[in-house]
Amino acid sequence: MAATNGTTAGFTVPGLELKEGHEVARILQNRLHALNDLQLTLKHAHWNVVGRDFIGVHEMLDPQITLVRAMVDATAERIATLGQSPNGLPGQLVSERDWDDYAIGRAGTAEHLAALDLVYTGLVASHREAIEKVGEIDPVTEDMLIGQTAELEQFQWFLRAHLEGPSGQLEHKEAKTEKSAAAQTKK
Repeated sequence: MAATNGTTAGFTVPGLELKEGHEVARILQNRLHALNDLQLTLKHAHWNVVGRDFIGVHEMLDPQITLVRAMVDATAERIATLGQSPNGLPGQLVSERDWDDYAIGRAGTAEHLAALDLVYTGLVASHREAIEKVGEIDPVTEDMLIGQTAELEQFQWFLRAHLEGPSGQLEHKEAKTEKSAAAQTKK
């Protein structure tokens, strides 16, 4: 059976019903958008970070970008394996996402790290929600998302290690937006 819209195949992976495979692919499409956005955001911060600890932060972000790009590829390929067409186009990302663009431009290391901490918090939380949803349907996709989440949590820990105060608290712990997180590092 040939697909007529160019985005859906008439098959999915063995062991899943067609409807189940396509539902998992739909959930993964949102993860694909989130990961694509993250790698672009990290590269933006990499280019725009300044200040005393510039080189350490600048160089810390590159391996994260590389690994997130690998997550993008794995996620897109899983969507295709499930019988759907992954969409990594920027217009589709912008039209389907439920978050705003990263709000920090040229700024100091602490400002970017605090803002990126909030980015990671949102991404990890939404990855965990996806794990819960797909875990009921597809343990293979669940395993992929669990592995990605573990790496994303470690990346967030790397950022937080720069922001943690002597009491073990984050300077921006009450922040709700990237701009307010960045501003709280200046106090």
